[in-house]
Amino acid sequence: MKHAFTHSALCLAILVICSVSIATAQFKPVNLKLNSASSKLSNQEDPANDTSKTFGTYTPGAGFTVADTKMGSMNIRIFSYIRYLNQKGLESEYVDSFGDTATVKRRNDVQLNKVTINFQGWLLDEKFKYLFYVWTNNTAQGQVSQVVVAGSLGYKFNDYIKLSGGVGSLPGTRSTEGTFPFWVVNDNRLIADEFFRPSYTMGFWIDGMIAKGLMYQGMIGNNLSQLGIDAGQLDDDLSTVSLALKWFPTTGEFGRNSSYGDFENHQKVATRLAGHFTISNEDRQSQPNSDAFDNTQIRLSDGTVIFKLGLFGPGVNIKKLQYRMTNFDIGMKYKGFSLDAGYYYRWLDKFGGDNLGSLGFTELTDDGFLVLTSYMIVPQFFQLYGGYSKIFGNYGNPWGARGGINIHPWKNEVARINLEYLYLDKSPVGGLSLPYPVGAKGSIVHLDFLVNF
Repeated sequence: MKHAFTHSALCLAILVICSVSIATAQFKPVNLKLNSASSKLSNQEDPANDTSKTFGTYTPGAGFTVADTKMGSMNIRIFSYIRYLNQKGLESEYVDSFGDTATVKRRNDVQLNKVTINFQGWLLDEKFKYLFYVWTNNTAQGQVSQVVVAGSLGYKFNDYIKLSGGVGSLPGTRSTEGTFPFWVVNDNRLIADEFFRPSYTMGFWIDGMIAKGLMYQGMIGNNLSQLGIDAGQLDDDLSTVSLALKWFPTTGEFGRNSSYGDFENHQKVATRLAGHFTISNEDRQSQPNSDAFDNTQIRLSDGTVIFKLGLFGPGVNIKKLQYRMTNFDIGMKYKGFSLDAGYYYRWLDKFGGDNLGSLGFTELTDDGFLVLTSYMIVPQFFQLYGGYSKIFGNYGNPWGARGGINIHPWKNEVARINLEYLYLDKSPVGGLSLPYPVGAKGSIVHLDFLVNF
């Protein structure tokens, strides 16, 4: 065990040294600092002497333009990251509130964790927008939905209304409004947000501006999460609805896509207040048809899948329920400092199934909160952050804390180094794509190098 710890510590030290070396190196041949005025990559060399450096344009958040004609345009944008993950500080077993023991598979590996290739632009009319993408979850090689090909079509009538359809995220929390990947943490959420949130599904949605600084989103979809679900498994009521109302009272904005952290370095205090509500009728068939420990399903606060057969006694099976969840969040940014907080409340009721007279309840409720703060010690280069979240439920009160640093080697959001430490107490959520598994209790460290261009 001692040798394993020494080996892991040595690997982490090597990766940290390499990351710091990258961050502090002087890249003299090319300066990739973004020029916000021109929305292009500036270059110290004379572009007139090298035509390869003048092809196309670059727009932050939209990628490289590869076509711009009278009939339409196309931009290509890529998000990806390499992650070293060390979970050897976790306990090896987890006992849930029903007394069942599960083995926690502790990882110590390097993964090209995710690759997302986006193709976006307009077609025939600049108001007719499209987005198509290929998304890979490389930690789940060989499993269902390891590769997803998806997208959406939309028409923006004006600033007040845009209609879209396809695959989209239900706007039930701030992190599912479309803020990704402009987060302080990299591609994972604090456990309260991960526990309560809805996910991606197919449907129609609408968004726009009500008045200056007041925005709305709404979506009707097939279910809470359609990953791994075929059309034959869905019910026929199309009952999933998610709504969001966002207000930016002081500056009328809150950074790019309501991003977390203050990379923009606001010189006036920016504030955000938002409310969300989601409702959905869910059944066992419309979710992944396995009780596997890592599945993404509606869970109790101890991590147990609520649709697990016989969970509440022999022959007692919940097969249908109604999910309702409300979330409120607030945030502020000023001169590199940010503070965000959120509160969640979830109702599960209208149960259907077998022998439910012996359940002993007709409704289950959980609530929870999160707090996340960050500060750019060196503007647009070195950021320090910390977060805490907790869930209060009928089957346990799990919590998690984390702290980390972000280094932006080129002082933009195209590339970033993220080093993070987490301590979790009986996490009710997790998965192979996340740095933590279900049931995690103990310490986790991960080091990521990511690009978003």
